[in-house]
Amino acid sequence: MHVPDGFLDAPTSIATGAFAAVCVGTALVKSRKELDDRTAPMIGLVAAFVFAAQMITFPVGVGTSGHLMGGALAAVLVGPWSAVLCLSVVFTVQCLLFADGGITALGTNITLMGLTTVAVGYLVFRLLQAVLPKRTSLVALEAGIGAFVSVPVAALLFVGLYAVGGATDIPLGSLATAMVGVHVLIGIGEGVITFLAVGAILAVRPDLVYGARRLLAQRELEIKPSSTGAAA
Repeated sequence: MHVPDGFLDAPTSIATGAFAAVCVGTALVKSRKELDDRTAPMIGLVAAFVFAAQMITFPVGVGTSGHLMGGALAAVLVGPWSAVLCLSVVFTVQCLLFADGGITALGTNITLMGLTTVAVGYLVFRLLQAVLPKRTSLVALEAGIGAFVSVPVAALLFVGLYAVGGATDIPLGSLATAMVGVHVLIGIGEGVITFLAVGAILAVRPDLVYGARRLLAQRELEIKPSSTGAAA
């Protein structure tokens, strides 16, 4: 979904760039609440993993391939605000050093693949945590579903941006069908990768998964009264 230069007109690119800048600035402030001795080292590791994983593409159709976006994965592992910072750094490096996405479209790419996938993926993740049983064993599944949903939503947002400031004349119906169809398939791959990655970390160090900390804290509170009673 990396948008190259020239796909969107200048006003739309400037608007998405300004929006991305405001959100990243807000994330710089808000992420302080997420940082601790466990989250801080994880941010660098998550950014490195997403950067490397995005270099690997998988086929989703004839002549079409997809790659990990990593929004939901990063949000569940290090928190949504820290995830925005992780992905913003990744997309900036890709743009400046690897020409992956245009410089004038950097704000658009951060908005689509960074902000949107983080916000939608983490929102779906938290909604599932609210309605499903409070078990750490479900965290990986919830993260995978959030990741799956976030990808086609980001594709739809691109269609909306194109409707406002598209540089060429493409029928919006055809564009929406193509974008959503392909990105549903990419979303399946995103969900599987997120499920496996979060599940692997949960198996060895659940305390490192930001999205599981509330469940772990609740479990500790449930255990402490019973152990105190037994000691008494």
